[in-house]
Parts: sequence; C-alpha cells; structure tokens
Amino acid sequence: MHRLARTGGTAELLRWLAWRAEGWAGIVGPDGTVLHAAARTAGAMVPDVAGLVAESASALAERGVQAYSVDTGEHTALLFPLSGFPQGGFPRSGLPQGGLSQGISPQGGSPQGVGDPAAPVLAVVTPRPVAAGLATLLADVVLPLSLCLQAETLERKRRRVDLAESRGREAVLHLLMTGQLSIAQQVAGALRPRLPDPVRVCVVECSGDDRDEVARVCVDADGGRSWIVRCPVYARHLILVMPAEDAGEKAPEPGAAPTDETVAARVGDCVVGVSEPVPLADTATGYRQAFHALAVARELPARHARFGVSPDPALVVGPAGRRWADELLNPLLTHVPRRAQDPGSQELLATATSWLAFSSHAADHLKVHRNTLAARLRLIGELLGLDLHRLADQSALDLALRVRATPAPACTPEVPSSAPPFPYASGTSQAAGGLDAILCRPAVRDWADQQLAPVLGAEETLRTWLRCEGRLGPTAAGLGISVPGARKRLTRLETVLQRSLLRPPSARYDLWLAFRSRDLAAAPR
Repeated sequence: MHRLARTGGTAELLRWLAWRAEGWAGIVGPDGTVLHAAARTAGAMVPDVAGLVAESASALAERGVQAYSVDTGEHTALLFPLSGFPQGGFPRSGLPQGGLSQGISPQGGSPQGVGDPAAPVLAVVTPRPVAAGLATLLADVVLPLSLCLQAETLERKRRRVDLAESRGREAVLHLLMTGQLSIAQQVAGALRPRLPDPVRVCVVECSGDDRDEVARVCVDADGGRSWIVRCPVYARHLILVMPAEDAGEKAPEPGAAPTDETVAARVGDCVVGVSEPVPLADTATGYRQAFHALAVARELPARHARFGVSPDPALVVGPAGRRWADELLNPLLTHVPRRAQDPGSQELLATATSWLAFSSHAADHLKVHRNTLAARLRLIGELLGLDLHRLADQSALDLALRVRATPAPACTPEVPSSAPPFPYASGTSQAAGGLDAILCRPAVRDWADQQLAPVLGAEETLRTWLRCEGRLGPTAAGLGISVPGARKRLTRLETVLQRSLLRPPSARYDLWLAFRSRDLAAAPR
C-alpha cells in the first residue's frame, strides 16, 4: 500500500483495491459525485453512489460508526469515511454484513472526523459473500488513501496559486509593455519583489520544459531582486526585469558576477540576451533589445550577449516626427466604439503594439482568439488608412507607436532642412506618406548609416528579403537559392547586425526605415 501511495497515489491504490475486491472502488464526495474510481473489468457494476453516500452521511451523523456495509442484491458495498481515523487504527475484527445497524462502532470514543457530512467516502463494491479479510484490508488502506487524497488536494491548490501568481506577473508585464506604468505598479504591489527602476530586461531561452528550474536558478543567482515572468508567447522563454547597475537596490555581493552571466554559466543549455539599462517605462524597448541580443547569443560559445549601443529611431525623428506620428495615430487615439463590447482605443493600441512585436503570436500574448486578432487588425487598418499586409505600412505604424511612447524631451531637436519633399514611398499608403520627409532628416540618415554599416557591400539578401515582405519562400526565389539557403544567410546576418530577423520581435522595421532613408538621400534632387 505504501509503495503504491508513493509511486501512483490515489489512482494506483484504487486500481489495486478494485482488483483485490474483484469489483469497483471509488472515492465519492458528499454530494454523490465520484471523485476517483477504478474497476477490475470494463463491465464491473457501478453502484448508485449518490444513494449510498446519502445513507453514509446519515449513518455517520446519527450512529457514529466508522464504517458500514450495504447489500445491493448480488453485491455488497463497503463504505469508510476518509475525513479522519481513530488513534490506533480501525478495528481489525472484520465488517459485519446485513445493513447499517451492524456497522463498526468506534473504539475508545468517536474518532476525529467521523460524522462529518462533508467528508469523502471510500466505497468498494464486491461480489457476495465478502471475501475473508477484505474488510480488514480496507480498514488498513484508509490511512494511506486519506493521506494521498489530502496531499493531492494540497498539490492542486498549490498549482492554482502558482498559476494565479504567474498570470498576475504576466499581466504586470503586459501593462509595462503597453506603457501603463502606474497601473502596473499598483498591480505589482501585491507581489514581490517591487518593480525596479531603471531596469535591464533579460530574456533566457531554456531547453525543453526546464523553465521552472531555470527560474529557481535566477532567484538564487540574484537573491530574488528580479521580476521573473514566464513568457506568454514563447514556451521556452523566461523574461527577467532586473535592477540596472545604478538602481537604488541593494547590490549583490561584491565581486559577484551579474545575474545574467551567472544563469548562463550555471544552466548548461540555456541562452541569455540582455538589454541596455532603460527606464521602467521603456520596458518594451528593453524587451526588444534583449530579444535581439538573444539572437546573437545563440551563435556565441558563452551563450550570453548584451545589446550593443544603438539609438532608437524614435529618438532621432525630432518634433516634426512627433507631429507626424500624432497625425497618423489620431484616428486610432480618438476612436470611440459603437458598442460597449467592441474594443476601444487603448485595446486597439495594445493590439497593434503586440502584433507588430509578436506577429501571429500576438493572440497568445493578448489572450484572444486569432479571429478576434484579425478583426481588430482590420479595424486598425481601416481607421489609419494603412495596408497592414505591407511591410512599408507596418514599419510606419511601428515607428509612430514608438515615437508616441518616447518622452518628448528625449527627441532630437529639429534641424532645418532645405531638402524638397519626396513622393510617397513605393507601397506606402498616403496616410504614412509623410514619413519620407522625416526619414530625410540628417539625424535619421546618420542613424540609418549606423544601422547598415555592418552590411555595406552585402545588402542584396536584406533588400530582397524586405522587398518580399519578410517571407522566406519569395526571398529564396528572388535570390535563386533554396529556402534553407536563404534561412542560413539571414541567420548569419543576425550575428553581423546583432539583431533578430527571423523571429519576432524582428529588426525588419528598422531595416526598412534605414534602407528607405539611404535611398532617399541618394535620390536625385
């Protein structure tokens, strides 16, 4: 019995009891619901458990018996309460036949839990006559079975608590990613630790189903200072929001390695990417940086990389870029749904941000059905006058959202330019056409040169990939190579650019903007 309790728990014990009783064994709730059951054969008789339990509750409450039997024609039902047991165990003299009046009475007073109408009941149905020793066997199995049942109940409760905490942390991360800082801090107040500011965002890619173990390593490595979230999009990713080095948190022990390096060293098959220090309000930017660093870390022996210094395009567009972004997004920001159940402007903004970051995985991130996601994207496209199937319009919307999320004083001041306005970019809608004037700014051209410097002279693959809307099949056809060959080229470019290309969040929006800015600069005036 104890071996079965340790290895298989309640289910294995009941299967063994059903085999020994040559019938049916189950645990029945006070309302007659069968909680667990097992039968020796597929055709074994299933008792009227609701009626038996009703009689059980009455008998236990009125007579104080520890167990009793009920004849059901060719079978006998033996019932034992599982809420408690007397000191010294149940009597081993056997269980009389013939009805409730002959139930076993307690020895030395009423046992704890006997008579409790809310107690589950062990019910065993066996052919008549009852085999010798079966009643004693059932009396002996009550203790391990009760302990198994309690342990499994506690484990289910623990899992529900863990799931609730995990969902709460995921909700806080979602609020941070969509810029709702004050609400995120309020929700996070009930959990530990408090949200640091400024932060580094770290993405840990685990192998298999080791996220829980890696999370424990992360907690041990930094003393529980980081905010750890299981990524809702990628099943193998952990996201850590860690205090930056200059944060006002208590630093780790002197001489200790940073948390991200420690995790990469201690977990032999994980990969770690880390962002630059960013304000807590820019957690979304930090996540993108960490994801790009992760793409680089996969190709390094140390399996660890930090994001290199690189300005965000939202920082170099200037006041004119901010005005352009406000004008582009205004129909979305002022949208009022016709029905209460329709998504409002905040939901649509969150949907657009999530979709641009995670593509089709946004349904998992937002916890909505893929049809709901598609319907919201159609509405966003209609409101903004954008064709969201085109990379040009996707890039314009991504930049506008990032500009809106960037504090105005951080933007580079306006520099007068004598350049004439350019026509709309090929494939870009009229609503996003004003983007060309922004991409002509000297600061933006400098940013574009910095982005493309690592691939100058070897731009064919990237240009073809962007022209084919970031799809591998058409890219391979355009280059005259196989799809695996195109994938290998892009993977090598990820290492050169230190950006993720094939998996979202992808750098393809920044690359499209950079190439467009260079093309505009090279165009005849």
